[in-house]
Amino acid sequence: MKSTLKKGLVLGLILSGFSFYAQNRNLDNYRQPSQDGVNVFEAPKDSVSTFDGVKVRIGGASTLQYQAIDHENSGAVALKEIGYNFNLATANLDLDVALADGVRMHLRTYLSSRHHPEPYVKGGYFQIDKLDFISEGLLEDFMKHVTIKIGHMENNYGDAHFRRSDNAQTLFNPFVGNLIMDSFTTEVGAEVYYRCDSGLFGMVGLTNGKLNQAVNATNGTTGGASFIAKLGYDKQLNEDLRVRLTGSLYNTGYVPSSYLYNADRAGSRYYFVMENTTATTSANFRSGRYNPGFTNQITAIMFNPFVKYKGLEFFGTIENSRGNALGAEERTANQFAGELIYRFGASENFYIGGRYNKVDSEEASGDDIEITRTQLGAGWFMTKNILMKLEYVNQKYDGYAVGSQYEDGKFKGLMLEAAISF
Repeated sequence: MKSTLKKGLVLGLILSGFSFYAQNRNLDNYRQPSQDGVNVFEAPKDSVSTFDGVKVRIGGASTLQYQAIDHENSGAVALKEIGYNFNLATANLDLDVALADGVRMHLRTYLSSRHHPEPYVKGGYFQIDKLDFISEGLLEDFMKHVTIKIGHMENNYGDAHFRRSDNAQTLFNPFVGNLIMDSFTTEVGAEVYYRCDSGLFGMVGLTNGKLNQAVNATNGTTGGASFIAKLGYDKQLNEDLRVRLTGSLYNTGYVPSSYLYNADRAGSRYYFVMENTTATTSANFRSGRYNPGFTNQITAIMFNPFVKYKGLEFFGTIENSRGNALGAEERTANQFAGELIYRFGASENFYIGGRYNKVDSEEASGDDIEITRTQLGAGWFMTKNILMKLEYVNQKYDGYAVGSQYEDGKFKGLMLEAAISF
């Protein structure tokens, strides 16, 4: 009985502490997880400090979809029968902590995902915008333009990953599915940003190129690091017009396995599409996506234009990726995507839009394949923290070999998604 009372008292104190910290949930240089974070890319940089002691911000997200999709192929390989129903509800837990003036920590845990019904950590990082924790005023003028990120974190290759659904955090994605060739990886490394007042900015980063961290031979006791760089321009030219253009590079020498297009452990939103009859939820959690399979060496370049004029916005993706296993002939995969969104309402709380996405790639088998996807969507921010989306998706596969499960493959249908993020 005493043990139970002690545990209850400790839990009460913890919750009281969380309640105390939650009175002011704003943090410096932080992308809000609500509608206020839409069309925010890198976390904002502001030299004005509000730090008055350690502050813990507890946040999270929960998302649920209803799927009504049909799929078919040539019939050479039987596809798994899928019906119309709800998918597994996904959930995230976020901890963001102001540790010192200009120093913040972020940690995200997937509480439930398509791949893992049990919780596991996605990753986290330290963000440093001031060096006052070392010595007050240290490099003050320089640090007004500089941000440093260090951790096992989502690497900043391209701009598309800022608009993608990250398990349950889906408020930033105007559609339900991510891109076909979903470039996303979490690796141990550091990124350094420099931003000019003119709107120009640049970033260089270095990682160890591994998704799963270990020192054993399976994960590679030696190997080449991955180099990441971004150069861009982002400016609100006037009250109505914002323009952003970035170019990004991801390059790795020899690593045990490159995960740039294979690192999302949460899973895709289109459950079991184009999967054969032996497919399982855990083993086939990336259905509907394409991984070119560049296992050891890869060089990828992505360009992303973004223009927003009043409620109308365009976001584009042009990507070229080259690589292969050591000793094998280099192959190429290209991706093109364009999104046109119109946001309206008193606070742009409604939107309609469309996205066209195309991938053409050289397979290891020698086949030249093409995958195209059309998405039409609409959304309603019921509050800044609650979003309802409706999407129609139509995806087609061409060029696959006779006897492949993707031969003459296609899927299409409706997705309804409800998302909460705070």
